[in-house]
Amino acid sequence: MTQSFKLKIIGERINPGFKSTKALFDNSDLPGIQALAVKQAEAGAAYLNINIGARAMTEPEFMAQVIRAIQEVVVTPLSFDFPSKKVQEICLASYSQEHAGGQLPIVNSITEHRWDLMELYGKYKFKIILMASERMEEGTAKGNKTAEEIYGTARRAALRLKDEYGMALDDIFIDMSVSAIIADTEGLNRATVDAIRQIGADPDLKGIHMMGGLSNIGQQLPPKAADGSDLKHCLENAFLTLTVPYGFDTVLGTPWRGYAPLPEDHHIMQSYRNFLEQTGSNALRAVRKFYKA
Repeated sequence: MTQSFKLKIIGERINPGFKSTKALFDNSDLPGIQALAVKQAEAGAAYLNINIGARAMTEPEFMAQVIRAIQEVVVTPLSFDFPSKKVQEICLASYSQEHAGGQLPIVNSITEHRWDLMELYGKYKFKIILMASERMEEGTAKGNKTAEEIYGTARRAALRLKDEYGMALDDIFIDMSVSAIIADTEGLNRATVDAIRQIGADPDLKGIHMMGGLSNIGQQLPPKAADGSDLKHCLENAFLTLTVPYGFDTVLGTPWRGYAPLPEDHHIMQSYRNFLEQTGSNALRAVRKFYKA
């Protein structure tokens, strides 16, 4: 399918969650990691997400070696995917902005209850992936389940980055946490879509980016529908068809996996719309419609 959405792709493949990549890390295969970086860059990735797993904590020098090795072969800026401030500082210290054509890296990610990463801002300059799935309430982290909670968290945290740190909204990516539909009995997909519309309509957030890992939406579902079509990819495109017009413009994903809008009469598009209207067991029954041609 030819990509026709104007999307930024953050390449996700340098991650031990992929078996072939885990083997590269297990063998400390820097040339293999470099080749994977080049493949994603040549496929059009705007950024490369870097996650080496637990070794980032136990072998920080290997983390630095990976970053330097990747920057030897690509000019694509990097996104560092670790919740640890200690690891992020190693990543930022190892990163060469010059080798990335002057482009800033991305710190992936902060939340309202994991704000300590912003202590690095000033000594280093970077862009931010901001998680809108969790909020702080009376000193406790709580998961967001409604559009209002997601939107409120995104707005509050984004404006804090802007007002307290002088960060441009163009440097902020809000991770909308796309949920798997197979167990979504609480309307989380609907909440995410509605929150995207609210963020996109907020004049105070004009210029901000919205993103997500689309592969989550089809987790634990068979890859093919009853008619043999690529079910998971159609679901991703159905989500994008509804959200790109409201400012969802960045995907954490595989760069060579093209994305294009679905026509309104496409059966997966119709089934996804129906799914968004359901809750509880009705939502699970609606999932079955995805397998009917």
